[in-house]
Amino acid sequence: MIWHPFTPQLGSDAPLKLVRGEREYLFDAAGKRYVDAVASWWTMVHGHNHPEIIAAITRQLQTLDHAMLAGFTHEPAERLAAKLLALSDNHFAHVFYSDNGSTAVEIMLKLALQYWYNLSEVQRNIFVKFDAAYHGDTVGAMSVAGDSLFNRPFRNLLFQTHEFAHPTEGESAEAILVALESYLAEHARVVVGIVIEPLIAAAGGMVFQTTETLKRIAALAKKYNVLLLCDEVFTGLGRTGALFAWQKAQVMPDIVALAKGLTGGVLPLAATLTTKKIHAAFASDDPAKTFYHGHTMTGNPPGCAAALASLDLLMRPGTLENIKALEEKMRTRWQTIATRYGDKISNVRALGAVSVANLVTHSEKPGYVFSAVNAIKRQALAEGVILRPLGNVIYVTPPYNISDAALDITFAAIEKIVKHHEPA
Repeated sequence: MIWHPFTPQLGSDAPLKLVRGEREYLFDAAGKRYVDAVASWWTMVHGHNHPEIIAAITRQLQTLDHAMLAGFTHEPAERLAAKLLALSDNHFAHVFYSDNGSTAVEIMLKLALQYWYNLSEVQRNIFVKFDAAYHGDTVGAMSVAGDSLFNRPFRNLLFQTHEFAHPTEGESAEAILVALESYLAEHARVVVGIVIEPLIAAAGGMVFQTTETLKRIAALAKKYNVLLLCDEVFTGLGRTGALFAWQKAQVMPDIVALAKGLTGGVLPLAATLTTKKIHAAFASDDPAKTFYHGHTMTGNPPGCAAALASLDLLMRPGTLENIKALEEKMRTRWQTIATRYGDKISNVRALGAVSVANLVTHSEKPGYVFSAVNAIKRQALAEGVILRPLGNVIYVTPPYNISDAALDITFAAIEKIVKHHEPA
């Protein structure tokens, strides 16, 4: 009856029916408790059913449930925009609301393209992207992603891009940056911008990059006068240990897309932030320069109320410090597993509330078609933990307030999975 996302329609396990959530836990219909070790697709940054977020939504529903944002405004949307701009050190000047990460990215791409169009640079039609990228499942978001099972059937719909390997570290990153500069030196006049997930390419395999690499990419964008477009749907709002990944790297994007943790995962809401420079190209009484884009639920008042409460929790003294402590706790647990089973996992890494390791494969190709994925998820559930591996990549991206006890349950389950893994 329900067509579940990212789920083969034959041969998949029956979905687990959940009935309740509390902090870092979800409960099924039989009353069994599970650690939500992936924060329900990285959204529940404060845990499930946080009382302050629920209270804020309840209060908002007593006054204004919804009103379209075209030609109207309301206090929750205004307050949230002001808060987001203030938290961005006022580097950005305008907020465009939407519903989810894919639409936030889609808006970012359309704004970037029309920015140049409004400046009469209509020859700019190419986006620079990286092969580990995933930005969502709308057509534009798929276009700026790397090749994958997600977008392969839709190749004929995708617009023109130029792709580089994802720059991780060392000599390979240096070679990629040199190639990127060489390309921009020759083709910058037709490039709209560089699209990147700053510091961590998430769904593409939790591929990390250094702050220095991101700084160099930003410097190249500035040098060759192309836009820097940051998809912070995953990395934003504390996930890397800083409020935004671009702040952690001390770079200045032209446009940023936010979603997921914006409302603490409780209601659908996304935001695309732009600088004054971008907005100025649209500030005209010429109708042709208007950004003709919108969504029915744009700026939904309860969603904005949830986001305001979520941001209050995020900026509470000690929260970002707790995320940094969480990074060390997870890294230590992964390293313990690696010490015991170093022949079975590799590339242990952690940043903020993200920790990852790769299961070793030999003849079997890594990636989303990794044969053991369903068995790993099944085994984790048996141990009372919700995991969603990216192929052979096992990651933990928990709520920021996860308890040490829940971390112990999570990593005990992972250790059992690793122990029984036989590299193929």
